[in-house]
Amino acid sequence: MMGGLLKNKGFITLMLAQLISSIGDWLSVVAIITMVGLKWEASPMEVSFIILCLAVPMALLGPFTGTVADRFNRKTIMVLSDVVRAGLILILAFADSLWIVYICLFMVGMLSAVFVPAKNGKLKELIEQENMKSAMSITSMIDSGTKVLGPLLSGLLVSAFGTKMVFFIDSGTFVISAILLLALPKAVASISIDSDEPGGASFKEDFLEGIRFIRGNRFLIVGITVLGISLLILQLSDSQIIVLLRELSNASPDLFGYIVTASGLGMFFTGLLLVKKTDYNALILMFIGVCGIGISFSMMAVLTRMDLALPVLWGPALGLVAGFAVGLVFIPFQAAVQMDTPVHMTGRVFGVLNSVTTTATIIGPLAGGLLATILGVIPTFVITGSLLVAVSIVGLIFKSKIERGRVNVSEGQSGAHGTASS
Repeated sequence: MMGGLLKNKGFITLMLAQLISSIGDWLSVVAIITMVGLKWEASPMEVSFIILCLAVPMALLGPFTGTVADRFNRKTIMVLSDVVRAGLILILAFADSLWIVYICLFMVGMLSAVFVPAKNGKLKELIEQENMKSAMSITSMIDSGTKVLGPLLSGLLVSAFGTKMVFFIDSGTFVISAILLLALPKAVASISIDSDEPGGASFKEDFLEGIRFIRGNRFLIVGITVLGISLLILQLSDSQIIVLLRELSNASPDLFGYIVTASGLGMFFTGLLLVKKTDYNALILMFIGVCGIGISFSMMAVLTRMDLALPVLWGPALGLVAGFAVGLVFIPFQAAVQMDTPVHMTGRVFGVLNSVTTTATIIGPLAGGLLATILGVIPTFVITGSLLVAVSIVGLIFKSKIERGRVNVSEGQSGAHGTASS
């Protein structure tokens, strides 16, 4: 299977563009936080709005931008998105007020909201069905790898050249990504989709068609719901790790960074494992992953409560396990979604999926801060871990019933590649 992917020039080009643009995303985030937080001495709330400006468009517009990604040429959408984002990042280099930063970032978030489902749709066009699980593992490895290397590289560049130069570099990464995307081939095969033909279904009809497809697939409904709930519960504690570490009497100032890095490595290792081990049951791995996250968080709270020595060892170790478990949750489910979704609906389905997960990442930290303030950070971690374990147990109990609701998409739907959007 890997041999087929490595010979697929379209897939290699798409992954290379993703790698470059993902690194660029981290460059801009660190540069913006440095500029606004340190140079402009913005308040904590003003800094929080930076992340919200990037996340809110994905949460609110995901289902609509997914429909756009299905109706129009996906390659064109991605190229235009990269080019416009390159221009917006250049504006940030000369920004002199928070409002300019917020407006630019909100527009970047809107473009990212349409880019992501378009990318997933194009991936569906380029990859044969039997290679889809390996392809999703590789794209996850890129995301987790840049999560580890991106902040480190960005920190070094900001220290060496300053924030303005980093914005120029980041803008360049989007331009390079756009050039690579221009070289993408058309789909490996061609099918005719009435809704994509000129004069076909309206935007509203396409949007409602996508909603009906999701509602009619019990596997998708349950999977997206479980993923959203699990991510929401996870974020209750994940956003409070730095607060938890303050409870330790002998914690290193760098401990938080070690844990985050270990978490990214754990996700990378999951992707590396699932690239070759593709004969898995997505639901089983998903619920095992949810359980693993819960156990890791609970153990982190217990060991912190004990004030156990050498947190520089057990902290990153638990972060590695948690990251590996997170990979088990996301990679198999997203691969199953890709395989079960007809190519002409991929954007809409992933638009809804991204909307649900992004909403959880917005609400979770806010609720987590409130919960930790009321109950304390250690009880918050214990509650979070227990809830995640409970979700996994319930899921495993009802696994068979969920799988019976999985749509058996014919080869002509899920296996066909290419539409008018190629």
